[in-house]
Amino acid sequence: MSPASTVGRWAPSPTGDLHLGNLRTALLAWLFARSAGGQFLWRFEDLDGAVRPQFYDSQLRDVAALGLDWDGEPVRQSDRLDLYRDAIADLRQRDLTYECFCTRREIAEAAAAPHGPSPEGAYPGTCRRLSRAERERKRASGRPPALRLRAGADGVGPTELTVADRQLGDYRGIVDDFVLQRGDGTPAYNLAVVVDDAAQSVTEIVRGDDLLPSTPRQVHLAHLLGLNPPTYAHVPLVLNPQSQRLAKRDGAVTLSDRLALGETPLDVLNLLLASLGFERVESVEDLDMVGQHFDPASLPRQPWVYEPPTPSPAAAQE
Repeated sequence: MSPASTVGRWAPSPTGDLHLGNLRTALLAWLFARSAGGQFLWRFEDLDGAVRPQFYDSQLRDVAALGLDWDGEPVRQSDRLDLYRDAIADLRQRDLTYECFCTRREIAEAAAAPHGPSPEGAYPGTCRRLSRAERERKRASGRPPALRLRAGADGVGPTELTVADRQLGDYRGIVDDFVLQRGDGTPAYNLAVVVDDAAQSVTEIVRGDDLLPSTPRQVHLAHLLGLNPPTYAHVPLVLNPQSQRLAKRDGAVTLSDRLALGETPLDVLNLLLASLGFERVESVEDLDMVGQHFDPASLPRQPWVYEPPTPSPAAAQE
């Protein structure tokens, strides 16, 4: 793949302000794309019911304040529903889907059962085995069904797939009968992300390593849809001092929080660069020079543990 053909992307959900972990991953996705001379796209993954309109603009402003740019206009998944419906229709026509009436509790109980029929963490295939009469009875009960993929070889049972990750090497994970469409008709994440990345000609995905287990499912689905999967680079998350994934409850973790402490966007950018082992820059415009010398092989392989700033004595008395 030539550098000019590289297309990276950043795809946040506009459900709140971006915190340092989000911003750090966005920075890495940008560095991967720009260091290869490629494009960098922005997509809002806004099919979640928790989306709040004000965060479309605030997320764009925060990332731009750190010196990151993107190509073209940001797109929204909510404007692309026809693409997902077409993909689902294709899979349905090929008998690669089935309705699932299971609740989360029922799935959890089945997965916890000893000597179950499925690998740990995989959907046990309960509704795959329903008879036509059983499906009709469940429909009549009024519970709206989700739509699942018939995964595995010849659509039988869960299977495993190995994917190559640029940072972590080969990863082998489960491909089970995962959800394609929720019970309310909303396209599920694993379907939407595959369709979107193909439609936008994305060639490289850089994201947090918490999403690594979903990658075999997405690669398998891409193959079923006749699409070329992108390459992947999963990067470590940011953790709090308790080794938990960083969240807004962990103090001054958003850009607006840091600005309220008297810091500047440049200070925040340099904090993120330092966490990745890079030297300080004198302005956010200098981020381009970081991209010119960026080497993914030099990135840390362990999570960054964020230590919140210690309040000054004067602030503690207020």
